[in-house]
Amino acid sequence: MCGIVGLFAKDKRLEPQLGALLSDMLITMSDRGPDSAGVAVYGHGHDGRAKITLQNGDPDADLDALVAALRHATGETIAATRRGTHAVLELGAGAVNAARRILIDRFAEWRVMSTGGAIEIYKEVGLPARVVEAFDVPGMTGTHGIGHTRMATESAVTTHGAHPFSTGADECLVHNGSLSNHNNIRRDLARKGLTFETENDSEVAAAYLTDRMNDGADLGQALECALRDLDGFFTFVVGTRDGFGVLRDPIACKPAVMAETDRFVAFGSEYRALVDLPGIEGARVWEPEPATVYFWRH
Repeated sequence: MCGIVGLFAKDKRLEPQLGALLSDMLITMSDRGPDSAGVAVYGHGHDGRAKITLQNGDPDADLDALVAALRHATGETIAATRRGTHAVLELGAGAVNAARRILIDRFAEWRVMSTGGAIEIYKEVGLPARVVEAFDVPGMTGTHGIGHTRMATESAVTTHGAHPFSTGADECLVHNGSLSNHNNIRRDLARKGLTFETENDSEVAAAYLTDRMNDGADLGQALECALRDLDGFFTFVVGTRDGFGVLRDPIACKPAVMAETDRFVAFGSEYRALVDLPGIEGARVWEPEPATVYFWRH
């Protein structure tokens, strides 16, 4: 059992409230997953610039030294913002791959949570209330966001085993359920050059969608392919730079509810995650159908 929430703002006037609304939704789901929690928040980004969200288990780790080394090695202007155990680096989009190689080779204690023009990911062990407070998620603005609180069933309770998982630029996935063929999918993807940070089946699902999109599919098409290739129980909520998707497996035994108004699209594992959203009393509320792709784009 895990808890998932998602909020996609159609109305720009909701964007300043996105972090606060998403945080309240996730905290409401705390009893569905006590082990770890995380959020992905998408902003507007800036042309030609990218973000790398990093995590270090030591909140006092020397971020200035890391930034200085990256500036020296890449010749880039790099801005850094620290939030608890995480930090967001902003740099030229063309320097992301070089910076990532330097991080792997020289600063392995800093782990990459996400890269992209719009996404930031924050996740840690613990209950949602503690996690969103540690990163000041309620103060964040954004166009859309996804949250997850985890009850671990098949891999270790660690920061890196927490959701969301991001395996491609501006992509992330959260998952409630379990996949029965994730080891076969993992081997197939590894042969194609994809790499994994954990033993978690949800990371495999994220990498599967990344692989499909790398081959030219949009998010909706990638989710359609998942219905064919992924076996097991799953409810996915997925984000891209401008998109928000939902998919349940053909049996759909994991609870899910959606709501849509002129101002937002929202997802919750249970309706109580949605009850405080503005205008929810006039929303179209429904249970997403099994084996049906739901997909919105800005």
